Amino acid sequence: MRFAHSKRGLRLKTVDSCFQDLKESRLVEETFTVDEVSEVLSRLQAVVYSEVESELINTAHTNVLLLRQLFSQAETRLYLKLQTDISELDNRELLEQVAEFEKAEFTSSNKKPIVETMKPKLAPLNEGGSTELLNKEISRLQEENEKLKSRLKTIEMQATHALDEKSRLERALQDLQLDQGNQKDFIKAQDLNDLENTVAALKSEFQKTLNDKTENQKSLAENLATAKHDLLRVQEQLSMAEKELEKKFQQTAAYRNMKEILTKKNDQIKDLRRRLAKYEPED
Repeated sequence: MRFAHSKRGLRLKTVDSCFQDLKESRLVEETFTVDEVSEVLSRLQAVVYSEVESELINTAHTNVLLLRQLFSQAETRLYLKLQTDISELDNRELLEQVAEFEKAEFTSSNKKPIVETMKPKLAPLNEGGSTELLNKEISRLQEENEKLKSRLKTIEMQATHALDEKSRLERALQDLQLDQGNQKDFIKAQDLNDLENTVAALKSEFQKTLNDKTENQKSLAENLATAKHDLLRVQEQLSMAEKELEKKFQQTAAYRNMKEILTKKNDQIKDLRRRLAKYEPED
């Protein structure tokens, strides 16, 4: 109420300053027309309306924040469930009591407590008062603590069992790694012997293949030389056969007759050319 009273006082001073500014700025003449008075009042109305509206909005929002704080603290700290009755806000009797309380508070005279007469005291959700509520909360916490202790013991036993199982598995793994190491050494030695035998067999096969290739090359060279000699001999025989055939052809009667005919034809052609030369000019 002190906070609301101070805010209300500031707003009233603002309204008073609006009227005072109007008096000092506009009411400097002796006479005013109706239009001028109407304009002055309209401007004053707009300013006062804005100030009052701002005050009402701010008061409503402030009340909302105040109620939110009180409700939140009551629900989280005291486990109270608060409810509001909007109809009580229009109760004239209670409003008058609040006005009397405010008047007594700020005039420092005739202070009259009205808390008991305004509304009944709020009670916790659980019946029996705050002490019983606290005892129930303590019991609930103790029961939860016992459950947590039991769960912790179970988890510790499980952890111990898991550690033992882990140690056993590690030993088994080490033994298995040793066995695998010995087996790997044996396998490596056996693989090395197999590899050496394979390499020796490959070397022997390669040498054999190389020897066979060398012999094949020699045989091919000899066969090639023989083929060349046979080719030369066949060519010589063909040349001798052609000469012999030509010689025999020249000794035949057909060859001699053809040769005589060709000789006569050549003589006739020469004679014709001599005759034509007499009638044709020289080029």
